[in-house]
Amino acid sequence: MERILVSACLMGRKVRYDGAAKTSGDALLAAWWREGRLVPFCPEVEGGLPVPRPAAEIEGGAGGEAVLSGAARVLTAGGADVTEAFLAGARAALATARAHGVRVAILKEGSPSCGSLTVYDGAFGGRRVPGHGVTTALLELHGVAVFGEERVAEAAARLRALDDPESRS
Repeated sequence: MERILVSACLMGRKVRYDGAAKTSGDALLAAWWREGRLVPFCPEVEGGLPVPRPAAEIEGGAGGEAVLSGAARVLTAGGADVTEAFLAGARAALATARAHGVRVAILKEGSPSCGSLTVYDGAFGGRRVPGHGVTTALLELHGVAVFGEERVAEAAARLRALDDPESRS
């Protein structure tokens, strides 16, 4: 049985920057939870950030790959550099994924940690740009396929392919 790393906020845990959850009502996530397949995780909390905490964005909307390479930082609106906490959280997520044999993750879209298609542009105006969060970038670099909460059906298709030995030949 394939395990799935999932953003803890999607599972109802109040770990977001504003102290809230973003609980998903997706039926597949609920079924996977009942089956014991989900591994809830919040990279920002695991990286040492408190709840609540100031909102943070990747400067210039550069994306997680730029943060991993040292070409961009993660900053709060007040200018505090929280890059190291985001990097620590991404490393902890990768360690957790490896410990559970995770090859698929469903993470919170738009997050500077978890975004798989978009991140905020770094100007704190609510504008999204294409890109990955720091955790997503690191997971994908190590072979974990990451999907946002609106792409659970795509994640399910990937899981079916992983479960089907015929699809790997």
